[in-house]
Amino acid sequence: MFSSQAGGRPRTWEARPSEHKKWVEVFRACDEDNKGYLSREDFKVAVVMLFGYKPSKIEADSVMSSVDPNTSGIQLKEFLDIVRKKKEAQLYRNEVRHIFTAFDRHYRGYLTLEDFKKAFKQVAPKLSERIILEVFREVDQDSDGHVSFKDFEYAMNSGQKQA
Repeated sequence: MFSSQAGGRPRTWEARPSEHKKWVEVFRACDEDNKGYLSREDFKVAVVMLFGYKPSKIEADSVMSSVDPNTSGIQLKEFLDIVRKKKEAQLYRNEVRHIFTAFDRHYRGYLTLEDFKKAFKQVAPKLSERIILEVFREVDQDSDGHVSFKDFEYAMNSGQKQA
């Protein structure tokens, strides 16, 4: 369960007991030799099992570099924290996708200035057209008159970093 502010990153999210149990089971299944930690390769297998994709070299390097140097791999507590953060990011991305889809009423895969105007008229009716135009221009990264999901997601994420 998670709670969020309109358009904001989830502030808190807790795994349901069944999800938490699944994460522990995956950790144990990937810790084949019962060594108490996951190696780099074990971690990759665990991510495939939980998220359905193989982590890139950069992601694996990032995770392994954050591991306590006094240990040989990712301990259960660290693994659970990593999985929780990945799940939060996944939920946030789904939330952003949902907002984008609500704006994209014609299912084109991009937003026009008119889409922005209609959306803002519903959520902020007193906002001036000039401000809406400025927001659109800011979000339209390549100034092609269309806001792609990538542009939209970038704007949502950069807005969170400033908050």
